[in-house]
Amino acid sequence: MNKKTVGLAVGGTVLAALALSGALLFSPYAEKRPSPLMGTAIAEAGQIPVSSETPLMKSFLSPVPDERSVMIQVQRGDNLSRISKKYNVTVDLIKKINGLRGDSLRSGMKLKMPSCRLNIVVDKSLNTLLLKADEEALKTYVVSTGQNNSTPVGTFKITDKLANPTWYTAGAAIPPGSPKNGLGTRWMGLSKKGYGIHGTVEPERLGQQVTAGCVRMKNEEAEELFSFLPAGAEVTIVD
Repeated sequence: MNKKTVGLAVGGTVLAALALSGALLFSPYAEKRPSPLMGTAIAEAGQIPVSSETPLMKSFLSPVPDERSVMIQVQRGDNLSRISKKYNVTVDLIKKINGLRGDSLRSGMKLKMPSCRLNIVVDKSLNTLLLKADEEALKTYVVSTGQNNSTPVGTFKITDKLANPTWYTAGAAIPPGSPKNGLGTRWMGLSKKGYGIHGTVEPERLGQQVTAGCVRMKNEEAEELFSFLPAGAEVTIVD
């Protein structure tokens, strides 16, 4: 698959991250070394590298108010779609934080809404994707990036999101769920045309620079990221 379709990827490697004041922080200029926060930083032969979340993730997903959130009161006529657009937060994240099982809201109920902006940083040399709330780290994911430095460097936006995407490649349309569908279960397209973040049908190969340029993740982790990030979220990719 070439860059203009959507890349296949992956293979197992070393994870690393930077720990500072008890939180995982990103710096493209700092020394890159394994951190205890990453869990099992170096995968043994045959094992899939392990992603790791920081303690901040628990409070972020808790319904208890904190300095990264505001509490709102549902007004007559409000619905989740309207609220999500107003606060630039996905419906899935609103439901996850507030423990909502369905889409129904009642007038007067209170909801915790993130006041921070979620964004991600992809480090090509470490094959990691760091999810951040403003500048604070929430979780580091194991990913695969492009071989021959084919993953573009820069700051981009998520422009489109597709659940269970069809993969169009070499004149063929590979349907969702097919073991040959290299996009896995989620696609998040970038403002750099032809590139995106997506799932994989080969999770055992995560961690190497082997894709045609896209960023690959485990399906369940791509689904989680998909539920967190709204369209327009910032994506920074560094060497």
